[in-house]
Amino acid sequence: MDTRNTNLKSIRPEVSPSLINDNMSSDERFQNLVLRPITMLQGDLIIEVFRNYLAKHKSTFYNLTLEKRVAYIDNSINKDIKFRNSLKGMIIGLFTVEEYMLYIENSSALNKRMMHIVKEHLQNNIQLFERPKMLTAI
Repeated sequence: MDTRNTNLKSIRPEVSPSLINDNMSSDERFQNLVLRPITMLQGDLIIEVFRNYLAKHKSTFYNLTLEKRVAYIDNSINKDIKFRNSLKGMIIGLFTVEEYMLYIENSSALNKRMMHIVKEHLQNNIQLFERPKMLTAI
């Protein structure tokens, strides 16, 4: 068990020390020490999962204005429970047992923080979500 914890923590990107201070709440500390590094680690996967989400929903996402694309991302994360649960699983699955025990004490508030970080990640990388180019036969 200790090996799993050590391995999980060793692969996470380090957070800026400026994000950690003595005056922060326990939820904020968990967010900055656990949720942010895991989301950074899973960043590329989260982007590909959203690309797949767009493809499966045959969405009009690609025809939307930038402002509406931002709203689409927000709506997808907040309203599509299956998609939201999939994203949560990608992050929770990389918790140590100790982190999971902390998480379940206040999962509702931490889920909000988690989804906010994921939403920010997708919105900050919105330029990556352009219409896939179709290859044509010559």
